[in-house]
Amino acid sequence: MPGTCVVGLQWGDEAKGKLVDILTESHEIVVRYQGGANAGHTVVSGGETWKLSLIPSGILRDDVTCVVTGGVVLDPANVIGEIDGLEARGVRVAGKLLFSDRAHVVFPWHMAEDKTLDGSVSDGEAIGTTGRGIGPCYRDKVGRSLAIRLGDLYRNDFKQKFDHVASIKQQLVGELDAAAIYEQYMAYAERLRPLVADTTAYLLDAVEASKPVLFEGAQGALLDIDHGTFPYVTSSNSSGVGVSSGSGVPGRWINRVIGVVKAYSTRVGGGPMPTEQDNAIGEHLRQRGREYGTVTQRPRRCGWFDAVAARYTARLSGADELAVMLLDVLGGLDELKICSAYRIGGQRVTQFPAHVDDLRNAEPEFETLPGWKEELSNVRSEADLPEAARRYIARIGELLGRPVSIVSVGPDREETIRCGGGA
Repeated sequence: MPGTCVVGLQWGDEAKGKLVDILTESHEIVVRYQGGANAGHTVVSGGETWKLSLIPSGILRDDVTCVVTGGVVLDPANVIGEIDGLEARGVRVAGKLLFSDRAHVVFPWHMAEDKTLDGSVSDGEAIGTTGRGIGPCYRDKVGRSLAIRLGDLYRNDFKQKFDHVASIKQQLVGELDAAAIYEQYMAYAERLRPLVADTTAYLLDAVEASKPVLFEGAQGALLDIDHGTFPYVTSSNSSGVGVSSGSGVPGRWINRVIGVVKAYSTRVGGGPMPTEQDNAIGEHLRQRGREYGTVTQRPRRCGWFDAVAARYTARLSGADELAVMLLDVLGGLDELKICSAYRIGGQRVTQFPAHVDDLRNAEPEFETLPGWKEELSNVRSEADLPEAARRYIARIGELLGRPVSIVSVGPDREETIRCGGGA
């Protein structure tokens, strides 16, 4: 301690929310450091299901402060809806949630830009945008001149800044009711005012005081804007390398990184996925794993575990250990496959390629392992897992070069196995 990071090592949807919820027991602060309302986290406890986008999963625990940092792009309407939904179900939010005054704000024109720019690349394949204005907001952040941060909404000159940006955006996306948008966002600002803070200073004070902090990654490392399967990626650094830039906390304070993987592979939207199974196996995984997007409800593409990709992102994110989630979904299959290498242009390759065209041409080289028929949801110790399941998770650890410390055998908090002393 003080810093633990949970980061997805695939294309997102690795069940990080459940893991964060469990780890929050031993942390005082939970931090969301990148992404926006395009990310979904699902936590199941006591038969209840909670779906969150912007608010960290730790909000379900008492005596925990949840922090949304400047690396996040904030949709005020979305987050207020989340707050109202939590409070309606008896979850206390006041005094437990902070938003960075440096967080960039998503406006209606960003969503209009998302629709105008249809999210496809030159070959016509869709990138997979959720249409929530995330990419255009990040674009404005990098462009600077049209960017609006949450703290700007409380400045005396905000109306002047707003009018300037709105007038330019109208030229790009067409007619906007700027007056109505302004009034609406002023109302949002007043609602959020008690929750807005300098979260960079708050977190630096916390780690220097040795408070245990948990960093919650959104999406997955293969969607990282700089290091993922570009251009079929998200608009932020969703691998472990984004923790410091998004939160403002230097890497020296983060001393444990848990890389999260599904026991198989999934992807939403376009882009190559070498191990995809567009067949009965893929449908088995989709149905047993309920593989539909938390935010969009789009069916996910499903396939065998890709150890080449996950080893790359484990190294990239500095993972110390692994959490293998949704192992129960593989039950009922006679045999399982793990991709341990690619063949690209006739050559055997174990390094993940940098260019998307090389990945598109990659033929997976599979290892075959025996499956199991037993249901795993009631298993609570590694020793009680079927031998085939133990062999399967051990092989994942071998191929990624990291120990598996946690295995999930169901969506509920209790359906979790600690391996080798994992927390």
